[in-house]
Amino acid sequence: MRAGLPDGAEVDYDLQGDGPVVAFVHPGLWDRRTWDPQVPTFTAAGFRVLRHDLRGYGRSSRPVAGERFAHWEDLVAVLDHAGVERAALVGCSIGGGAAIEAAIARPDRVWALVPVAPGLAGLESTAEDEAWYEEHAPNYDELLAAGDLEAVQDLELGVWAPLGTDDPAGSLIKAIARENIHTLAMDSSGEVHLDPAAAGRLGSITAATLVVEAQHDPPDMRRIIELLADQIPGARRVTIAADHVVNLRRPEAFDAEVIPFLQEHAPR
Repeated sequence: MRAGLPDGAEVDYDLQGDGPVVAFVHPGLWDRRTWDPQVPTFTAAGFRVLRHDLRGYGRSSRPVAGERFAHWEDLVAVLDHAGVERAALVGCSIGGGAAIEAAIARPDRVWALVPVAPGLAGLESTAEDEAWYEEHAPNYDELLAAGDLEAVQDLELGVWAPLGTDDPAGSLIKAIARENIHTLAMDSSGEVHLDPAAAGRLGSITAATLVVEAQHDPPDMRRIIELLADQIPGARRVTIAADHVVNLRRPEAFDAEVIPFLQEHAPR
């Protein structure tokens, strides 16, 4: 299915199952196929699963250079198009950041929130963060300027998939990333976030929240986890021995934590 957005963009999505809706939002570098393992397990657990490709990824249209868009607004627009009044938002990385922003801006549309190794708009980087990325992704800017996207993506995978890409889970992580390699050169200059930024508004989140930490994520991502767990009222926190795309790397462990949490808080 395709949702036409007010600015003319189109977002591709699918909706499967019956029951309370769980909307999954994928991480950058990838597309909604990262949630493939969760479709059968969450529908079997009594949920209706909604997934979409973020603007610029998968089958959705790409951003127009300089034209305003917000991933959280696109997410709400997909809910509208699918006729979904309220959903649990489960988002990884930039998808987690979009889910957090939607939970802040539209609490009426969110019955639970599960940020998974999420981004967080408004979080300032530190000198230590920058040094870590320079060490683990050397020559990134030079390679990007030269247009060597495969080399750039290999650096990205070294950061976000440090457990490797030779095993079945890692191979799938790499394959989906390769099919979205265009995003590394995509002009997303029109992307906007909430103002004031989400990092300073976490205390306003009212949805039941489970914060999922990837044990093998970079230090700044773990700092985000600490902030969310500390500032979102009533938030629970769990750590899974995985790298960034937690649900693909460790699907059984992910489901074992998230499904019971959502069953506990699902609207009756």
